[in-house]
Parts: sequence; C-alpha cells; structure tokens
Amino acid sequence: MPFRVGERLEYQISWASFATAATVELTVPERRNLYAWSTWHFRASAHTVNPVRRLFSIDDEFDSYTDATTLDTRQYEMYLNEMGRKVDQVWRFVPEGQSPRAPGPAVIVMPGTRDPLGTLYSLRSVDWQRTTQISAPVDDGNQLYQMRAIREAAGESVEVPAGKFSTTRIGVHVYQHNTEVSGISFAVWIAGDRARTPVVMRADLPFGTLRLELTSAPQ
Repeated sequence: MPFRVGERLEYQISWASFATAATVELTVPERRNLYAWSTWHFRASAHTVNPVRRLFSIDDEFDSYTDATTLDTRQYEMYLNEMGRKVDQVWRFVPEGQSPRAPGPAVIVMPGTRDPLGTLYSLRSVDWQRTTQISAPVDDGNQLYQMRAIREAAGESVEVPAGKFSTTRIGVHVYQHNTEVSGISFAVWIAGDRARTPVVMRADLPFGTLRLELTSAPQ
C-alpha cells in the first residue's frame, strides 16, 4: 500500500466566502488485529476555525478499521461534537453469509463494502496509470451507496500550500438504486508520488462546495 503507519496529512478547507473555514487531519495511527481481522486504522479529525467557528463549532472524528488485504471495512466509528451536541456511534460491518466476530450489534453488508473514510484510502491503493474506473458499495452507517470512481484527467498541475504537484484527477459519483444522487459529487486530485497523496479534495454538496487543500507534505 502507498500509505504507512505514522503518516499525517493536514488540510485547510474553504467553503462559501471563507478561504479557511476548517482544518482536517488524516492519520494512519496503526495496523492492528481487530477481532482476528488484520486491519489498517485510519483516522480523520475535522475542526472549524474562526470566524466560522463562532457560527458553527465543529470538532468531529472518524475512525475506520479497514481490512489490510481486501480494504473492506470491518468497523467504522463516528464521534461528532457539533454546536455542543455530541454523538458517538460505532458500526461493525459483517459481510453477508459470514458470522459476526465482535460482540454487540452488527450491520450486515454486501462483500466489498467500505466506509467513506476507508474509501478515500482505497482510492490511493489504485494504480491510476493503468486503471480508469473502479466501483464499490459504500455504507456510512445510515445509508448504503454505490461509488463509481473514474479517472478524468492525468498530469494535471496543482499548486497548494504544501507545494506544486503533478496529479491525476479522479471523479467520484454516488448512486442509490442505480440512480445518481443529485446535488452530490466528489473529486480527488492524487499526486504522482510514491504515497499517492491526495493533494486536493472537492465535495459538491447541497449546502455548498468544500475544497480541501494539502498544507503539509507527508511526514
């Protein structure tokens, strides 16, 4: 895999008229055995910053435990702290036809299902020089989607606070019941370095467009 334990990527988020509305940190804290599954542990932390923080105080964390071989999600955790309201949720994904390995309730999913955070890392595992398209089911704990990622352009030069990169642009389309979800689309610009670093990420959502730009090189 192009990522490694200890990797830390930092981003700034622009939204509406705010050049820096929030910050995001992506880390790979560990590889660990989770209920007899060998997994990668991915983590995303997001925090709004002033002046947006005065309007929307957000401190969220997402943790994905992703199978080290297949990149299927084994466990997905969400810890939200938004406007003083806290919500903690844990989902244990069990593929159809398999028995749960962990105690407590489980979410029965199709084989190959990933969570949103694990999906980002799975895009980095792809050799986009040789692959033009991939698809996979994605479950955020509440809704099941079908993700289709398409190589839209190669060799695009992108400049962000972390530097200038030659990238491949990947368009990510989201479907439910074989129909593309309106008002939602994503794009990721992946650098041509050995780590296949996500340099820019853009999310077009009903409440506006979020653009994440890398502010620090991999450490």
